[in-house]
Amino acid sequence: MSTWVQVTSGQGPSECEWVATRVVEVLIAEAGNAGLKAVELDLVPGTYAGLIQSALLVLEGDGLEAFLSKWIGTVQWIGQSPFRPAHKRKNWFVGVERLDPPAERNWSSNEIRVEVMRSSGPGGQHVNKTESAVRVTHLPTGLTAVAREERSQHRNRALAQARLAQLLETCNQEVLAGATRARWHIHQGVIRGNPVRVYQGPDFRRR
Repeated sequence: MSTWVQVTSGQGPSECEWVATRVVEVLIAEAGNAGLKAVELDLVPGTYAGLIQSALLVLEGDGLEAFLSKWIGTVQWIGQSPFRPAHKRKNWFVGVERLDPPAERNWSSNEIRVEVMRSSGPGGQHVNKTESAVRVTHLPTGLTAVAREERSQHRNRALAQARLAQLLETCNQEVLAGATRARWHIHQGVIRGNPVRVYQGPDFRRR
């Protein structure tokens, strides 16, 4: 069994990128200790060398579901900014999201509608001034997927299409038949409340 796992700083500032980098390191290490294979599929570099905005990982092996249940959601780090010592903010958040690998499919122009939107920065204080968020709508059903956490419109479009493909694959025929009346929305972003994990300090200790 295998799946994709995305770790994202949610358009947050460099501090969130630092946390995302640490989360990827810990997640890969814990996956190995659990007997799982973890491979980096894609990395989006961060503001500073050695940091990442986001990472897409492939995880596979027995016990995958139990492992993911301890990770999927929001991860909080409590600590002083390593880049702005005088900054008062002490709480930083990143997101860990599961994405089942979608089957390859070529979307026809009359099958989906792609819209770009102005994105905000739910992972931190940064607000993106450009239209980089992407909403993809499957016109036959009205199913909708949104990706807004990346600063690249191209990257957000790829993520939104992957999420839409996953949604179409996982929905059964009864749900799809009624989807024109009840729209499904996947709003991507880092939710600050109810973290699944909390770390603190420069050594990234788990609380």
